[in-house]
Amino acid sequence: MQHTLPHGVTLGAEHFGDPAAPLVLLAGGTTMLSWPDALCEALARGGRHVVRYDLRDAGTSTALDPDAPAYTLRDLAADAAALARELDDRPAHLAGTGVSGMVAQVAALDHPDAFSALTLYGTRPVAPGPVDPDLPDHDAESMRKLFSRPMPDWSDRAAVAEHAAAGAVVLGNDPDAARALAARVFDRAASTEPAVQMANQLGMVFSKLDCTPRWRERLPEIAIPAVVVHGRRDVFFPVGNGEALAREIPGARLLVLDDAASAIPDAAAGAIAAAMLAV
Repeated sequence: MQHTLPHGVTLGAEHFGDPAAPLVLLAGGTTMLSWPDALCEALARGGRHVVRYDLRDAGTSTALDPDAPAYTLRDLAADAAALARELDDRPAHLAGTGVSGMVAQVAALDHPDAFSALTLYGTRPVAPGPVDPDLPDHDAESMRKLFSRPMPDWSDRAAVAEHAAAGAVVLGNDPDAARALAARVFDRAASTEPAVQMANQLGMVFSKLDCTPRWRERLPEIAIPAVVVHGRRDVFFPVGNGEALAREIPGARLLVLDDAASAIPDAAAGAIAAAMLAV
């Protein structure tokens, strides 16, 4: 399903559960498939209308130029607020993972009336680029291994899936799950053009966005219930980033998953859903 917002952006989305139930809006990081089916289904069983959606230049959402995006982080935050209002008259529970966790933080700050609760998985309180000195940066050796690998033919579905599986090994995620996910992401992309496929698989378009001004210093303004979930084995955004978010968002609950890394494992769906349903 696609939703065209009042400002002309079209976002690809998938719905779970009763449309009359309270809304949980899951921002893709960058595609909606970063939120596992198992978690969406668990939230729906808990009495929620769950909608996961693709950010711009991902999945079936508006795709223009992933090499030079003409929008900002705050535009993506405005998309989240507009979609929440389009789907329900009541404020929504907004969730973001990885880079969409940054979108979710800014959306909660810039559009507080649109949201009733916030969940952040595997993210940090600063934009892509140099990290604040008090926050742990990407694990250097893991990043060397990850980014020194040759790139696949981004128009070759099988090669892209194998590249994702090998990357998952470096990141501490499940390679079989990553392989299957990459194939699904490939099939949902706007085209097989290499730039489009690379943007969908790696979300690199996000690193090209204007993410100013900073928002970390504003986190104490968040006045809605918040859950921060982080994998203890995450080498991309180490767990200290989640701990900082939980300290700086008033009243936030921190849930650390000992066996998880950067991807959300199906095995953790029940625990994450329970934490989200409790706020």
